[in-house]
Amino acid sequence: MARQLTYEDRQIIAAGLAEGLAYTEIAGRLERPTSTISREVARNGGYRGYQVDEAQAATRQRARRRRPGSVPPAPSGIDAYGRDPAAVREFQDRFTALMMRTGLPRMTARVLACLYTTDAGWLTAAELVDRLRVSPASVSAAIAALEQQELVRRERDPGGRRDRYIVDDDVWFRAWIASARMNTILAEAAREGARILGRRTPAGSRMRDTGQFFQHVGLDMIRAAERWRHLFSHGRP
Repeated sequence: MARQLTYEDRQIIAAGLAEGLAYTEIAGRLERPTSTISREVARNGGYRGYQVDEAQAATRQRARRRRPGSVPPAPSGIDAYGRDPAAVREFQDRFTALMMRTGLPRMTARVLACLYTTDAGWLTAAELVDRLRVSPASVSAAIAALEQQELVRRERDPGGRRDRYIVDDDVWFRAWIASARMNTILAEAAREGARILGRRTPAGSRMRDTGQFFQHVGLDMIRAAERWRHLFSHGRP
């Protein structure tokens, strides 16, 4: 059975239409048949009128109309915490789309969103493959990228042979500090560039100013992160 388009997929379709891409190019980005894209756009406003939220709402409305009878869904669809799995999935799609806007590749964003919306805060590679319905190679590449940015850490499953991939309370702190370190590296490189180019030359002056910017921003990021960690560790119940 073909996988239904998600909110994240529709964001990509809308972005492709805004760029003026052909349906075949958009289909390539999503690894979907061209007919799926053309049908989706045609039934939701056309090439120039396609809107993500309206398309998502229309799809939900069509799904409700296809259900037999008017009896509300059975409570068995609610999980142990009283949450609607469909609402959780939709939020996961939106969270994925937001992570993509920060620059993460699509699969990397999907893996991060899947981990972050899991109550345990960790999953094995096999569980990620099963939940996302993607290949092990895709998960492996995404995990490698997330580890490089310190957004995910791995540990051996106790008593098992598998690694599990974890997002914990310090995930954004570590990623922020890693970004601050990169700013420091950029500042040092810019200062070196200013020395080589000549501090009194236009290019050298530009590099000098760049170095000062990254130096100050990096230090401010570290101070802000350390302050958050202090407040978080003392204020959390």
